[in-house]
Amino acid sequence: MRILRRTVLKTLAAAPLLPLITHKAAAAPRAVTLTAAPAKQRLVPDYPETEIWGFNGAVPGPELRFRQCETARIIVENRLTEETTVHWHGLRVPNAMDGVPHLTQPPVAKGGRFVYEFSLPDAGTYWYHPHLRGHEQVARGLYGAFIVEEREPIRVDRDVTWVLSDWQLMPDAQQRGDFDNLMEMAHAGRIGNTVTVNGKFTAADGTFAVRSGERIRLRLINAAVARIFLLRFPGHEPRVIACDGQAVEPHSAPADGLELGPGMRVDLVLDCMQAQGSRHDINDDANPRRVQRVIALAYNDEAPLRSKPLDAPVLLAPNPLPEPDLARAVRHDILFQGGAMGTLREAELEGKRLPLSTLARQHGLAWAINGITVKEHAHAPLLTFKRGASVVLAMNNETSWPHPIHLHGHVFRVIARDGRPTRYREWADTVLMGPRERVDIAFVADNPGDWMFHCHILAHQHGGMMTVFRVT
Repeated sequence: MRILRRTVLKTLAAAPLLPLITHKAAAAPRAVTLTAAPAKQRLVPDYPETEIWGFNGAVPGPELRFRQCETARIIVENRLTEETTVHWHGLRVPNAMDGVPHLTQPPVAKGGRFVYEFSLPDAGTYWYHPHLRGHEQVARGLYGAFIVEEREPIRVDRDVTWVLSDWQLMPDAQQRGDFDNLMEMAHAGRIGNTVTVNGKFTAADGTFAVRSGERIRLRLINAAVARIFLLRFPGHEPRVIACDGQAVEPHSAPADGLELGPGMRVDLVLDCMQAQGSRHDINDDANPRRVQRVIALAYNDEAPLRSKPLDAPVLLAPNPLPEPDLARAVRHDILFQGGAMGTLREAELEGKRLPLSTLARQHGLAWAINGITVKEHAHAPLLTFKRGASVVLAMNNETSWPHPIHLHGHVFRVIARDGRPTRYREWADTVLMGPRERVDIAFVADNPGDWMFHCHILAHQHGGMMTVFRVT
């Protein structure tokens, strides 16, 4: 798939005046096999290989690339020592293909397999990962990029994907095994001490080679289970062209950094206009006490490809998303509660009100939505919507921690923050809420079934911050 993509890009670069080709939908689904299994991979140079769980023997797993309107057929084989599933994060798939154990499908048993098949109406940058004990299975390395190419892609010199993640590694480069750490669950989640880009530690001396004058489409995916990245690109002016795979009015990345919560994606256009032989660090400024280098753009010594940025449009065609009717929308308040330093004192579990201390000690739970905490994916829906209804959710984060909130099966507009309309009204499937912040989202409930709605700091989800919406 990568070879095909490179061939297409070379053809476009060599013949920029040729009309773009519209790809027709494939006559039959294109099949791919993903095998989840233990493996070893050298994440950090000069250290032993790390024991991981990966798809097809590596982390990240294979980058799946399809074209808009194709049908994907993905055969998942489970060679782990426990059950698993695969969720297609951000893709509007039929409910039976969503990969949520006990809610949309039975778990894939040890030694078993499951065939996912779905059409791809939306172009964009997505990803895949388990939804069973995700706080451990994703942390161990089970994830990969899922790219759906536009019928008419914008003109760039290279299309590049960076899957960002982090790891809790010990001195022997093996992972710390306490994935159910109660303290982490009640605080910020499992934040690693080693950041990787595409499965490699690059903070020490890792570089990404670029050529002066080239234009790159950079697809960023945050596959970490808890880390929030705040990325800066010194010496460069990246433009945001998509959020969570959906086209947005092209605009400069925020001056104070590009914030990317777990599960979120951003597509950038990066014009590399610095001098040959120069080097420019890309930093993560999320920790105010310490700037962390993620990787460096290293300019090679080739003659510049061009002396000024490429003169070509970067506006992406929108996907066929239904526009919510705000005047007629049903409205609901959603309260995210709990965690350390919070105000939640008790919550409902399986119909019983229990003190938070009891929930934490006996059930490993510390978070709630509208006063209800849950242990398993399958439970009574919090809200039921008629198919085709426009919905506005006024989401209030009553906790002391940020939460990236993800809705399955749908894409929503982020319409307001703390009562102020958003500048771009961006489409998203995962939105980052700051502590004590209110965020309003709007969508059309057009995909029937029971859909997960949860925090994508996966220890928070495992600790009770999840619920179900039903569309009938």
